Amino acid sequence: MGVDGSGWQGRLELEFVAREGRTQLGRSFVQAPMKVQRPFFPEGDRVCHVVTLHTAGGVVGGDRLSTQVHLAQNAHALSTTATAGKIYRSNGSTAEQTTHLRIAAGGCLEWLPQETIVFDGADYRQRLRVDLEGDALWLGWEITRLGRTARGERFSSGHWRSHTEVWQDGRLLWVDPQLILGGSGSLTSPHGLNDCPVAASFAILGQPVAQLPTDLLAQTRQLNPAPAPANPTLQRAATRLQSGLLYRYRGQSTLEARRWFIQVWHLLRPALVKRSGYLPRVW
Repeated sequence: MGVDGSGWQGRLELEFVAREGRTQLGRSFVQAPMKVQRPFFPEGDRVCHVVTLHTAGGVVGGDRLSTQVHLAQNAHALSTTATAGKIYRSNGSTAEQTTHLRIAAGGCLEWLPQETIVFDGADYRQRLRVDLEGDALWLGWEITRLGRTARGERFSSGHWRSHTEVWQDGRLLWVDPQLILGGSGSLTSPHGLNDCPVAASFAILGQPVAQLPTDLLAQTRQLNPAPAPANPTLQRAATRLQSGLLYRYRGQSTLEARRWFIQVWHLLRPALVKRSGYLPRVW
């Protein structure tokens, strides 16, 4: 924590380079509580896997966390987190996390963090910006649970704000602002979360998406995140975006959301990056 007790000022900077068909972590910089584990190559040299973690165990009010990731031309990386993220009850201050991902032409970043648990009373703001160059590709998901529902906790107070932007060569492809107020009607409204504590999004953006066979989107819509009989509040949707695809989940289970996203990812991955599906070893 900062010397004045105001919270952590954490930073994580990663730069990936491609040399002779192999992606390497060319540079890394960390400032507590952010950390990155040693890269590994379970799929061979082409894809560099990294696992990041928050060594303090969770985010509290006043924390300011910054992540910057840059992929050089033709680099391919897969990034996930060691554990679920935790956003604790606020001490009166807002916690903020900003992430900037830059992917050069020919590059691909698979941004697949584990879920985030937002405790009742948390005050949290996150911003994510993705900049694509040329035919770069980004696959990224976000899975959020509002309240520790296993303990009977609801998100009855607090704020959760998320803002995502994806740009390609200076042109905005997709923007996704979200705001949830603890205890508000949007938590129970059929037009909001409909009493579902879990909301999740999986976006796939970049020029390679335009080259996908037209029947693949239809196939992903047939995938089922839950065995029958499914919870009647579960809803899922698949949408075609400008140079991309978007999958939304609203339901009761983070495992269910991730199971569906993995099904979609494994179906599309061979067509997008010429590689079969692969589960990171920390999951």
